Amino acid sequence: MVTIAVDGPSGSGKSSVSRAVAAHLGLAYLDTGAMYRAATLWCVRTGVPLADAADVAAAVRAMPLEMGLDPAAPGIVLDGDDVAAAIRTGDVTAAVSQVATNLEVRAELRRRQRAIIAAEQDGGFSSGRGIVAEGRDITTVVAPDADARVLLTASEEARLRRRSLEVHGTADATSVEATKDQVLRRDRDDATVSTFHTAADGVVTVDSSDLDFDQTVAAVLVVAERATV
Repeated sequence: MVTIAVDGPSGSGKSSVSRAVAAHLGLAYLDTGAMYRAATLWCVRTGVPLADAADVAAAVRAMPLEMGLDPAAPGIVLDGDDVAAAIRTGDVTAAVSQVATNLEVRAELRRRQRAIIAAEQDGGFSSGRGIVAEGRDITTVVAPDADARVLLTASEEARLRRRSLEVHGTADATSVEATKDQVLRRDRDDATVSTFHTAADGVVTVDSSDLDFDQTVAAVLVVAERATV
């Protein structure tokens, strides 16, 4: 059983890189950020005011969520509904920090994340081979004893360009500016409850500012393979 933990700020490429690493190594893949997005969508759909921290926490504890772990197609099923696309809408993106900074919500989702990671030891999607889990606090809180721990980062300019390409299909000045608030505000809000800009002791930093996608995947694989030989 191998556990690889990857943290990083918005636009660092942690989701796409982690999926590629998991696929290359034949491991399961867990997108913990998607869990916070699903929690936000669940509260909106069930009419829970996001400003009511206690009610939000209660709703998330009861949330019927199934996380797909296949890196080729990591589906997300919420109350029987495939919400992989719905959790990526602008409305969810604008509201997710309000849920993700709720400490009781974080405690509940961390509990679920640890359970998913532990389940891979006994079989699961990977048949016991292991998992790549990525997010904001995986290397420090959720899986601090992971075999390999990586902080994937990049310059602000690179992160904004990548997210602009992802959201708008272009990285011209107007698109980058339109993306700035979304990326930087989310990082600023989440930094109040987790640390993902500076590597903790034992966590290897991979700066992808000047790397293309394949080079970044290769760099993370080097860290993973060194830690698991």
